[in-house]
Amino acid sequence: MATKKNARKPLEPTLRHVWLAGLGLIVVGRREALAAVADASQRLDAARQQAATFASTTQRDVLGRLADAREQGEARVGQFSADVEARLEPVLVKLGLKKKPARKASRSRKSAPARAKTARKPAPRKPAARRTRRA
Repeated sequence: MATKKNARKPLEPTLRHVWLAGLGLIVVGRREALAAVADASQRLDAARQQAATFASTTQRDVLGRLADAREQGEARVGQFSADVEARLEPVLVKLGLKKKPARKASRSRKSAPARAKTARKPAPRKPAARRTRRA
């Protein structure tokens, strides 16, 4: 069997071919445009979600740091207040505006029955000289 050679001539573009190619370009362009819009909206939603997460994380961190700073500030104010009161106490006592603070009872290592056995009285204590602090 002999095979026939079909020599096809290339078709010359006609007005119909140009019209169909144009329609195909319009359809493909529309499809790509819709896909680009959908992709852009997905990226925008993801960016919004990421921004919201970042904002909430940053807000939580800032509020935590402010709380820490507030606690440290309150502690320092309390310490400063105690220092001022301790330094002003002798002046107020000398001016008669405040009573002299009572000394705390010293702790003894002996138990109560052991202390009862010893009958001697301790020697009177001399007041300790006050030292001034340098700031």
